[in-house]
Amino acid sequence: MSAAQAITIPDDLVDCLRSARHVAVLTGAGISAESGVPTFRDALSGLWAKYRPEVLATPEAFVRNPGLVWEWYTWRRELVRTVQPNEGHRALARLADRFETFTLITQNVDGLHQRAGSREVIELHGNLARVKCFEQGHIIADWQEDGTVPPRCPRCQGRLRPDVVWFGEALPEAGLAAAFAAASDCDVFFAIGTSGLVHPAADLPLAALRAGRPVVELNPEPTPLSRRCTYQLRGNSGAILPVLVAALG
Repeated sequence: MSAAQAITIPDDLVDCLRSARHVAVLTGAGISAESGVPTFRDALSGLWAKYRPEVLATPEAFVRNPGLVWEWYTWRRELVRTVQPNEGHRALARLADRFETFTLITQNVDGLHQRAGSREVIELHGNLARVKCFEQGHIIADWQEDGTVPPRCPRCQGRLRPDVVWFGEALPEAGLAAAFAAASDCDVFFAIGTSGLVHPAADLPLAALRAGRPVVELNPEPTPLSRRCTYQLRGNSGAILPVLVAALG
C-alpha cells in the first residue's frame, strides 16, 4: 500500500468542502520545513549558533549592529533561494481554483506559496525577498550595490532592512484585519503546519471556531489547538493535501 493510499480524508469533510463557498487557510513553518526551510530558531545554527533571536530580529538589534542583522537575513534569503515549493504548496495553489473565495494566510516569509502559483497571499510576517527603508518604511524594489552594509535607500539614503516583522513590531494592520475577516466568514478553516503558539496568528482558528466554522488541523504532531479542532489530519501537508484535492474530484 502506498503512502497516498494509506491517507484517508473523512467523507463528511469532503462533503463540507464540496459545498463550501469560501475556504480560508493559515500556514506556518511546518509546510516550508518540508521543502528544507529551517524554522527561525533552527536557522540559528552553524556560524549563527551563538546569537539569540533578540540579537538578530528586533529594531533595537538593527540600530545596534545593522551590518550583522543585514548579513543574517542575507544568509537566510540565499538559503530560501536554494529550495523549491513542495507538493503541499502546489496543492494549495490548485485548491484555490475550486472555490468562489480562497483566502491563503501565511506566517512564513519565504515566498514559496507564490512560487507554487498561489495568488493574493496574506503575509502576516512579511517576505524575505523584499526590503524597505528602516527610516521611512517605504518598500524598495531596487537599490545600488556599492558595498555598503546594509545598503542605502535610493530615495532618502536611509538604511535598508528586510521587509519582515521583527519581535516587538506590529503585524500589518490591513493584512491582519483581512485574515480575521476571512476566519469569521469562511465555510471551512485550515490550520496547516502551525504550532498554534505564535499570536495573533494563533487566534485565527479560534476566531473561526467562535463563528461556528469547522476547523481542520493538518500537522504531524498535536498542538494546543488540536483538542478544539473539528478535524485532525495527522501527517505532512505534502502527502495529505494532494490526496484531499484528489478526493474533491
